[in-house]
Amino acid sequence: MRRAILASFIINSLFSFASVAEIPKQEVNEQIEKPHSTSLAADTFINDVILPPIHPWQGQSEALILDASAPWSTPFEQNGLTNSPNYHDTHQWLTKLVENSDSLSQVSIGKSPQGRDIWMVVASESGAATPEALQESNKPTVLVQAGIHSGEIDGKDAGMMLLRDITQGDKQALLDKVNLLFVPILSVDGHERSNEFNRVNQRGPVDMGWRTNARNLNLNRDYAKLDTLELQHMIRAINVWQPDLYIDVHVTDGIDYQYDVTFGYNVKQGYSPASFEWLEKYYRPEVEAALSDNGHVPGPLVFAIDNTDLSKGLSYWNPSPRFSNGYGDARHLPTILIENHSLKPFRQRVLGTYVMLEQTLKTVATHGTKLKAAIYEDKYQRQQQIPLTWNTVEQAGWDFKGIGYSLETSEISGTEVVRWNGQPMLYPNLPVMGNTEANIKTQRPKFYYIPAQWHQVIDRLSIHGVRMAPLTEAKTVKVSQYQFTEPKFNAKDYEGRQRVTATSEKVKIETTLPVGTIQISTNQPLGDLAILLLEPQSADSFFQWGFFNSIFTRTEYIEDYAVEPLAAKMLAEDETLAAEFRLALEDESFANDSKARLRWFYERSPYFDEQYMKYPVLRSQ
Repeated sequence: MRRAILASFIINSLFSFASVAEIPKQEVNEQIEKPHSTSLAADTFINDVILPPIHPWQGQSEALILDASAPWSTPFEQNGLTNSPNYHDTHQWLTKLVENSDSLSQVSIGKSPQGRDIWMVVASESGAATPEALQESNKPTVLVQAGIHSGEIDGKDAGMMLLRDITQGDKQALLDKVNLLFVPILSVDGHERSNEFNRVNQRGPVDMGWRTNARNLNLNRDYAKLDTLELQHMIRAINVWQPDLYIDVHVTDGIDYQYDVTFGYNVKQGYSPASFEWLEKYYRPEVEAALSDNGHVPGPLVFAIDNTDLSKGLSYWNPSPRFSNGYGDARHLPTILIENHSLKPFRQRVLGTYVMLEQTLKTVATHGTKLKAAIYEDKYQRQQQIPLTWNTVEQAGWDFKGIGYSLETSEISGTEVVRWNGQPMLYPNLPVMGNTEANIKTQRPKFYYIPAQWHQVIDRLSIHGVRMAPLTEAKTVKVSQYQFTEPKFNAKDYEGRQRVTATSEKVKIETTLPVGTIQISTNQPLGDLAILLLEPQSADSFFQWGFFNSIFTRTEYIEDYAVEPLAAKMLAEDETLAAEFRLALEDESFANDSKARLRWFYERSPYFDEQYMKYPVLRSQ
């Protein structure tokens, strides 16, 4: 009922309000080019009336659109450039395209929780259908993934148009020196939870999928922990097909601005500095030039520090491995996060994505050898000091192509709200803050050792592609072990897990490891990733994601009637212990806590659980 009322309100409002595109003309900074007139009505989408004014746009990329009646028009083009096809129609159209081209093949990388295939189209000059055949080409490979958040589906429709033009149009040469892997929908179950009332902050398509998967988990928070089938399938595909560049297409939320296509990747200070240099030197300039030449406004990823006050500046993001681009940094796979601007119409966003993907193929074809060299350098640099946490520090300022706004007191909320006016405005030299200064670091260990019973962690590392081997005979080793105190558990679950942090102390021990213990060398291409997953101070470690929470549970106890005589015996036999106890009694709170006093003796007795609050993963000294 509430949805029906909202729909009625919006539809009626479209007739009672002036067009949101009809805004007063204001003087703007001379550096900002005046927009072209719009060819898109303001009432295209049901939520237009409650969104900020549409920024008018026309661009050369509109020439990419085929007439709806053309033989190979995509469902996007057939539906008036306002809607995107459902899972069945997407697969049916792509299957027809594959069957009519010698350059395409199609494979399922796995099934979703609800049993849908996650399809990937393989595009190559030779028509390779297997990873082995693709690798025989000795060409760099680009992997484009759409619909990880399935309501943010621009990449699907752009990729379908591009594949059509490569195989049925005049762009076959794009595959002369590069291969393309295309996953049109990653979150296939969320994609089918489609509705016109999803993603209220986004201008189209008319029907949009859901942000999370069928288990309500966010796939772009799952790259490190791999709790979802979808991400497990994707990481296995990356290991098997070995792309050289990974593109993850999203649509952003947040503030209004002029940029329609924003994108970013790892930072220079991160784990893949050579890849960063390639992306900065070759990729960004060529892609931004192509977008600008086609009438789009490209920019870096945009995150305001305060969405109500741009003067506070912008945020420069160094993502952790739970995100696609942070994961790519950790495993040395150059990964680009595209964030199209949600307030730009669907048509404009799809066309911008097309231009970016086409130029990506051209850039990788031209600079593919340098790309492979950068990846090789990152994989084998073997930093000895690995950053685990980062401090936020000031960066160079940024001239920001924004939109004008005012603050008004809302009668609804009783507080100030932003009113965007649709007018281009330059915000010169805005301050920028970014988490780029390494804070906590760890010395690179030669090995990690994981007891065989922690099979879930071992399985996830295996899916990531981390090389490991079980011990075939017992091994006595000198290692370090983390001992924890003051564990702090999140009050609420996050992504289906109860996260935890703790104060840790590294203690040197000598122990004999049993047969079956998993040994992991960090002297491997995924060594940095293994460190970030196994060091407990790393924000995306298996420890902080709660994989080891059972070590904080005490399962054996001692009764007061037993600990009392035990304590007397310990005091009588150990004068050093007696002195330590007398010193402890000087703490008034301890002296007045009978339970604490008894527990003091229990913890120092041979009956105490020696594994309690100790990290089972050991590291070589």
